[in-house]
Amino acid sequence: MKKNNKPVIAIPTGDPAGIGPEIVIKSLKQKEIYEICDPVVIGDRDVLETIMEAIDTRLDIHVIKKPDEAHYQPGTLHLIDLDNVDIASYEMGQVSGMCGKASYEYIKKAHDLIENDEADAICTPPINKESLQASEDVPYIDHTAMLSAFTNSHDPMTMFEVNDLRIFFLTRHVSLKDSIPLMTKERVEDYLVRCKEALQLLGIEKPKLALAGLNPHSGEGGLFGREEIDELTPGIEAAKKQGVDVNGPVPADSVFHQAANGKYDAVLSLYHDQGHIAAKMYDFERTVSVTNGLPYLRTSVDHGTAFDIAGKGLASPVSMVEAIKAAAKYTPFFEKQKA
Repeated sequence: MKKNNKPVIAIPTGDPAGIGPEIVIKSLKQKEIYEICDPVVIGDRDVLETIMEAIDTRLDIHVIKKPDEAHYQPGTLHLIDLDNVDIASYEMGQVSGMCGKASYEYIKKAHDLIENDEADAICTPPINKESLQASEDVPYIDHTAMLSAFTNSHDPMTMFEVNDLRIFFLTRHVSLKDSIPLMTKERVEDYLVRCKEALQLLGIEKPKLALAGLNPHSGEGGLFGREEIDELTPGIEAAKKQGVDVNGPVPADSVFHQAANGKYDAVLSLYHDQGHIAAKMYDFERTVSVTNGLPYLRTSVDHGTAFDIAGKGLASPVSMVEAIKAAAKYTPFFEKQKA
């Protein structure tokens, strides 16, 4: 599986009509990527050739069947070519069932490489939810749903990492109104315990956590809402009894700043935008997503397919580069746990 003690990172190219192929190409132009890992790309050769021409960037594509066939070196792109895009009908920047299905097949192949002990981790560029739904053959809405189904994993957790700031999410892809009833003491307790375990898996032996507050000033003793009193604090106390070192609820207008400055190893955010805004305002391009609760490591960019700039050479590869780096950095800790 490894050559020269470097992890093999499986990189599906995302939605072919989005910026995924472009940022993968640009990332593999970086010499530092080959210094820390052996990157294996899963995609469609015709699409990659088309994108390279459009953005005037060139890599030597080496089509392989298995990762151990490759001779990894800068300037090359080692590709498992699924040949699943009809280039005659392919359009950049457009929702397409064909591209949705193709992106799903790339992810499934990356999973299969892990299952066959041919790769160590997966690093994903963005896919498009509308394109997935436009394909009648894909019953999943996003990466997490796919990987959860592939691995029979229950409720994987997302962690954002940007520099020293780490953020987990108690709720994610539900409306703000619907997220509040999910903020129960039982869920808070469960997630805090799982956050501790996830951080330990990433090499932080004694993590210090904070739970973000929901209401202004964390409710100000009930003046601005009772969620902190009725659900969040009891959840924290229950988690403490299970050995979790956690403070809170800490007002959301300060907790992320405190964590970024080292007071906490991670913050459990209560809803999607609470944590996303904090991470992306801190450093949008360098925010990386890590999926916890799977039997293997998966990292990802924190942005979407950006159809409006697809194929124009404008997409920044910074988040993709950071996601590959995170996969290479954390793989040894996952392997240690498995051993």
